[in-house]
Amino acid sequence: MGKQLSFRKDGSFTIVQFTDVHWKNGDEKDARTKALMTRVIADEKPDLIVFTGDVVESLHCSDPYRSFKDAVDVAERSGIPWAAVFGNHDSEGATSREELMKVQTGLAGSIAEAGPPDIGGVGNFARTVAGRDGFPAAALYFIDSGAYSELPNVPGYGWFRRGQSDWLLKEARALQAGHGGRPIPSLAFFHIPLPEYREAWDEQICRGRRYEKVQSPRLNTGMFTALAQAGGVMGTFCGHDHINDYEGTLHGIRLCYGRATGYNTYGRWRFRRGARVIRMREGEESFETWLRLDNGAKVEKPRKHSPNRFSKA
Repeated sequence: MGKQLSFRKDGSFTIVQFTDVHWKNGDEKDARTKALMTRVIADEKPDLIVFTGDVVESLHCSDPYRSFKDAVDVAERSGIPWAAVFGNHDSEGATSREELMKVQTGLAGSIAEAGPPDIGGVGNFARTVAGRDGFPAAALYFIDSGAYSELPNVPGYGWFRRGQSDWLLKEARALQAGHGGRPIPSLAFFHIPLPEYREAWDEQICRGRRYEKVQSPRLNTGMFTALAQAGGVMGTFCGHDHINDYEGTLHGIRLCYGRATGYNTYGRWRFRRGARVIRMREGEESFETWLRLDNGAKVEKPRKHSPNRFSKA
């Protein structure tokens, strides 16, 4: 289960989110990705590192399991707790999520778990962050958003299963029971954006860039509803769409993209690779977030987007 996560003495807890690393075989582009991650970790000194999927591009790896180890090596060597959820490219072909999870849980610093075997996906687990009194003061949910549709009449990407939503609500109720009956401030991490990310862009003021359409699944299976019903969920963090990095609030939950990290995949000219940084503070039902780019720049005030209700994405 790894090291107990705890707020610092100053009441802060900082997370660095890397997403879409797309590690292949350790070529020059992978080396650039590793240098970026090394720099971000040195600059931000986080308490937790989270990879939100597509850690490797398994179809292009000579040994996907070796490549996964190489991709997360920076986190493992840092001595900082870390975890990864899987994306659609991690387990293509003969590569399996189950075997990737065995690799992940065997590495130093990993706080990941395979999770319940019968709810859908691999790597559904929750972790608490202890307050200064030693009791849980915040929670983090890690959820497998799937890969590709398994229904021939539904094209596109996979979706959350009902068992995952039920699991999330069960976890939230248990945490609430141990928190004086009050919802515990929480964050959720997964790879593929929820359909509600599109709704947030269309209907709400957002901050950041959207250079491609939201590539969410064609079916909406209600995970956002579960997150809202769970209570205490302040924000969600995904990847998948490499040239989107916006965040917007919908029904009290901040829906955030990470910043694509890996050079061994598509991007956009002048849209620099980087990472998202999240900072919680003990006792506060909110969080700060910013981007840290590959040139060291810190983006705290991204561009404002006002919705155009006559031009839907």
